[in-house]
Amino acid sequence: MSMPRARALYIPHGGGPLPLLGDPGHAELVGGLRGLGRDLGRPSAILVVSAHWEEPEVRVIGGPAPELLYDYYGFPEEAYRIRYPAPGDPALAGRILETLSAAGIPARPEEARGFDHGVFVPLALMYPGADVPCVQVSLIRGLEPRAHLDLGRALTALQGEDLLILGSGFSFHNMREFFSAAPGSPDPRNEAFQAWLTETCASPDLPAGERDRRLAEWERAPHARYCHPREEHLLPLHVCAGFGGRPASRSWSWTVLGKKASAFLWEPGA
Repeated sequence: MSMPRARALYIPHGGGPLPLLGDPGHAELVGGLRGLGRDLGRPSAILVVSAHWEEPEVRVIGGPAPELLYDYYGFPEEAYRIRYPAPGDPALAGRILETLSAAGIPARPEEARGFDHGVFVPLALMYPGADVPCVQVSLIRGLEPRAHLDLGRALTALQGEDLLILGSGFSFHNMREFFSAAPGSPDPRNEAFQAWLTETCASPDLPAGERDRRLAEWERAPHARYCHPREEHLLPLHVCAGFGGRPASRSWSWTVLGKKASAFLWEPGA
């Protein structure tokens, strides 16, 4: 029996296309994601759960060559000329659909939608060759935390594959606050939430049941709704944590647009 190889990684993907446009507020993020691509090596396929896609039930993009969805506005023309021609993986998409069905999670294929910027922006930094097959999986409308923990747990049926599960979000996502304070000024509320998140996801002293409870009740964390007026950028983390089923093996903190943002990696056997 082969040892499990799949890993789960939650990252901040930054503000729209800015990480690919040379924005100085994204310098740490750009360096961090490029470094992760080098450190993790090239998986056989990537399953991306992006903050920018919600459906009433799970949908899975499984076409052989998905287009890009430029789901942002007000940026320079070059932002709409970005190319990331990563292939899809219809076979993996089929296995994901079968896995979720077996777990009692309603899911269906999506034929028309392209990869949104939560997919192509970070992957253009991590795997610039666009040669790793990708499948995108939606969030579930209603944004119920336990449903996304369960989604991650269901995906453990794929843990024997050489797969990277990428939760693409942002552990701080209060758009008004990104631009309201002087650049570089401290934000104790931002930092308190990031500290809580790191303890919750990465502390080896926290029992698994307590970790699940904290994530399910994340609104009770310090300054939770300040950091996430709406939680779509947090919930890809729940999918990763549900898949990981243990403390994260590694974590990172980067300053992005003047705020602290966290990344977490779950590795098999770590």
